Amino acid sequence: MRTFAKPAIEMVDTMRQTAATDPERAIAFGGAPGSNSHQAAMQFDPECLPLPYLGFEDALDAVKRGRAGCAMIPIENSQHGRVSDIHFLLPDSGLSIVAEHFMRITHALMATGPGPFEAAYSHPQALGQSREYLQKRGIVALAHADTAGAAAYVAEMQDPKYCALAPPMAAELYGLDIIEEAVEDAHDNTTRFVVLANEALHHAAFDTVQAMTTLIFEVKNIPAALYKALGCFATNGVNMTKLESYQKGASFAATRFYADIEGAPGEPRVDTALEELEFQTNGVRLLGSYAQARKRG
Repeated sequence: MRTFAKPAIEMVDTMRQTAATDPERAIAFGGAPGSNSHQAAMQFDPECLPLPYLGFEDALDAVKRGRAGCAMIPIENSQHGRVSDIHFLLPDSGLSIVAEHFMRITHALMATGPGPFEAAYSHPQALGQSREYLQKRGIVALAHADTAGAAAYVAEMQDPKYCALAPPMAAELYGLDIIEEAVEDAHDNTTRFVVLANEALHHAAFDTVQAMTTLIFEVKNIPAALYKALGCFATNGVNMTKLESYQKGASFAATRFYADIEGAPGEPRVDTALEELEFQTNGVRLLGSYAQARKRG
């Protein structure tokens, strides 16, 4: 059965009951109370009603079903790269990206006792961001659904051999001792989150701000396919700030690309670039346009 660890359940139930009173104010996120996504939601909108779910897919589904006004989803980390499965979940969600949020990430090592520790539980992203720290101490990394959920699980086990990597807030929520703070390998560790909602923003929302647009496209299986696709942006003066490839399905016959560009539909140069991209590829899908939260470059 998919459920939160016992120390988190009462908090989750209370937060869900509160969010149900005003779903439009609710921001759904994947993870237990105290997770990085929880904190990102509160930073983005301090007046929101945080709504925790076990995973990202559940949080996105809550928005589709009207249980939340939007969802806060981590998409990439400055140290450990893109968050697993996000490139598959976002296109299939049917939701639109309406904002982005950057948050400095710090992890604390927490446990029920002082150690020594055999293993540490956390989300794979957090484990990857603290890989050198764990290796130097001979602590085995064990994956968990999320960081704060790992803290709740360690609190539930009450086994002194195990610890968790989680935001310091989680130690307070679940009654754990912080053994060491700031155990991430890079102290400029930052995660980019995106906010998704049922309705896309109209291009008029970007008349006075620099916009970003996120899209996916699938190249044709011919020589120079990617070169021709990227030329659509280059010749129209559209700056691309991110490009990642991924495969969908087992054919390996065509590659999909996830891209971020500066600008939004409604700008002539962006409209022309996207029109040319449609011609050069097997298909283009816009995932959303939104205000740039941090200047690129």
